[in-house]
Formats: sequence, structure tokens, C-alpha cells
Amino acid sequence: MSRGGELTVGELSARSGVAVSALHFYEREGLIDARRTSGNQRRYRRDALRRVALIRIAQRVGIPLADIRGALQRLPDGRTPTQADWTRLSEGWRAELDERIHRLQQLRDDFTGCIGCGCLSLKRCALVNPGDEYGRHGDGPRRLLET
Repeated sequence: MSRGGELTVGELSARSGVAVSALHFYEREGLIDARRTSGNQRRYRRDALRRVALIRIAQRVGIPLADIRGALQRLPDGRTPTQADWTRLSEGWRAELDERIHRLQQLRDDFTGCIGCGCLSLKRCALVNPGDEYGRHGDGPRRLLET
């Protein structure tokens, strides 16, 4: 480990499981920060590992990077999230995640046939969407969008 408990970009990459190029991207996007040595090399505080882990977890469940950035920017003095911060952040994302879970369950369980797109090409469409009833509600796969 680098001097003072700081991590080089390679060390942060190896420990976090995130590619160096992704860490550079996170830095450009204001998600993590590094100090520069006199030789212009990046040095990350060790708590950057927690920040990167939070970013990866949030991305993995589909939280947009802009939302992650906004959440991290609301932390006082750009600090690394504490357990209480993580609880608050995850609770803030709960409704969005619940909606995604619902949509994924719909795709898995309910939409093996007609989705209300108006094509009427499947036999089940005549039962589920006779005469393209869902078309009166708007464009697109109405059964998926409305339920």
C-alpha cells in the first residue's frame, strides 16, 4: 500500500474489483476523488473503497449514475457514506427499486403472451386485447406500462 495508507489507482482497482478505466471515469464524473502526487499520480484515501462499493451496488440494481452522484453530493463535505447514510440512501431508492422489481416480475410471470402493443398477432391477443382495446389508452405495450 502507498504511503500514508493511501491507495494507488492500481491498488484501488485490485481491491475494489473495478477496472482502472472505470475508476478514472468515476473520478471525472465526481463520484470519487484523488489527490495528485508531485509526479501527477493519483492517490486515493482508503475510504474510497467504501464509496466505490456503494457505486457498484447501486449500479448493479439499476440506479442511474446521475442519481448516485446526486446522493453522494448531498453528503456533508463529500465524506464517504456511513452506515446511517447508506440506510438513508437505500430507503430513498426503495420506491424506485420496488417498481423495478414489480416490472421484472411482470415480465417473468405475466407477459408470455399479449402485452397490449396492438400487433394482435398472437392467439392470446384476441382474449386479452380484443380489437386492440389497449390502443385506446396510448402507444406502446400498454399492459406492461399500465399495470
